[in-house]
Amino acid sequence: MKKDDVLDREIHLGMLIRFALPTILSTVFMSIYTSVDGMFVARLVNTDALSAINIVMPLVFISSGIGTMFGSGGNALVARKLGEQKHAEAREDFSLLLLTSFVVSLVVVLICAVFLRPLLRLLGADDGLMSYCISYMIPVLISMPFAIFGTMLSMSYITVGKAKFGLAMSLLGGVLNIALDWLFIAIFDGGITGAAVATSIGYATTSIIGLIYFFTSRKHDLYVVRPKWRARTILQSCANGSSEMIGIFAGSIVAILFNNILMRRAGADGVASITIMLYVQALFNSVYRGYATGISPVISYNYGALNRGRLKKIHSISLKLIVAASIALTAVCVIFAPAMVRFFAGDNNTVYEMALHGFRIFSVSCLMVGVNVYSSAWFTALNDGKTSAILSFCRTVVFLGIPVLALPLLLGLDGVWLSIPVGELLALVMSIYYFIKTSRKTFTGNK
Repeated sequence: MKKDDVLDREIHLGMLIRFALPTILSTVFMSIYTSVDGMFVARLVNTDALSAINIVMPLVFISSGIGTMFGSGGNALVARKLGEQKHAEAREDFSLLLLTSFVVSLVVVLICAVFLRPLLRLLGADDGLMSYCISYMIPVLISMPFAIFGTMLSMSYITVGKAKFGLAMSLLGGVLNIALDWLFIAIFDGGITGAAVATSIGYATTSIIGLIYFFTSRKHDLYVVRPKWRARTILQSCANGSSEMIGIFAGSIVAILFNNILMRRAGADGVASITIMLYVQALFNSVYRGYATGISPVISYNYGALNRGRLKKIHSISLKLIVAASIALTAVCVIFAPAMVRFFAGDNNTVYEMALHGFRIFSVSCLMVGVNVYSSAWFTALNDGKTSAILSFCRTVVFLGIPVLALPLLLGLDGVWLSIPVGELLALVMSIYYFIKTSRKTFTGNK
C-alpha cells in the first residue's frame, strides 16, 4: 500500500465524515478556546476590555489570513502533486512554503509593531480603550509567527492523514490557553495582558511541536527537506490560497466598519454586543470550516488523479450534509440564544439585552453560511483560486460591506444586525451560480 493511499479511497458519507471529523473537532475546539479569552476578560476584567479584544481582532486575523493562504493554497498544490505521483517535488514545495511564510510573518510583525498606535486608531480604539488594546496586542505580535505556522501545519496534518494528531495539538493548545487564562487572570490578576500571554503560549507550544514532527518524521509523504526555489510554487500557492486570505482580511475590514459604527451609535456596549455575536457565529462557522478543510486534500488528490466520478460524489454528499447541519445549528442558535449571550455578558444587563435582540436577527445567517464557507474551500481545493477569490471578496466586502454601511442609516441598530443575514443571502446566490456554471467542466472535463 502506498503511503498516500489515505487520500485514495472510495467516497461515501461515512468516509467523508470520518476523514473530516478530527478537523471539525479541532476547529471547533480552537474556536472555543479563542472565545475563552473573551469569557475570562468579560467576567474578570470588564466589558470595555472585551470590546478592546474585538477592536484588535483584525490585526490578530492577519496571522490567520497569512497562515490560511499558505496552508490552503499550498496544501491544495501539494495534494494535487501527490495525486500526480510527484512526491519529491511535493516535499520541496512544502518546505519552501514553510520558509516563505516565516519570512513574511517577520515582516508583518515589524510593520505592525512600528505603526501599532495608528493602526489601533484606524480600527476604532478611542482613548478609553487604547491601553487595553496595546496591552493585548504586544504579546500577540510576539507570537504571530507561531500562529501562522500553526495554521499551516494544521492543514498539513490532514494531507498526510494525521488529522487526529492535528486534533491532539488543538486540544493541547486549548487546554493550555484555558488553564493559563485562569492562572494569569484569576490568580495573578494579569488582566487583558494575561489573556494575551495565555493565548500566545498556546500557539507557540503547538507550533513548535508541529515543526519538530515534520522535521523528524519520515513515515509519510510530507516532511521538511532542503527547499528548492520555485517562484511558481509560491505564486501559485498564494494565488490559490488568496481567496481564503481575502475572506479573512475582508472580514476584518467589515469588523472595523462594525466597530466604528457601533462605537458611534452605542459606545463600548455596542462593540461588546457584536463581539458576543461574533464569538457564537465563529463557533458555528468552525463546524463548516472544519469539514471543508478536512476534505480539501481528498478533493485536490482526486482532481490531480482526474477521478471526476469521485469529485461529483464528494460534492453531492457534502452539499446535502451541510444543508442538514445548517438547519440543525440554526435551531440550536435560536433555542439557546439567551444562555449563549448571558454566558459572555455576565451581569451587564445593558449588553445582554442589546446582544440578545441583535442575535435573534443575526441568527438567520446560520442557515446560509455553511454553503458559502464550503463553496470557497471547494474551488480552492480544485486549484481554482480565481473563482474562490471572487466568492470570498464578494461575500465579505461587497455583500457585507454595503449592507453594513447602508442599512443602519435606514433601520438604526437593527440595520447593523440585519446586514449579516442579507450579506450571506447574496453570497449564497453567487455560490449556487458558480456551482452550476462550473459543474460540467469539473465533473466531465468538458467546457
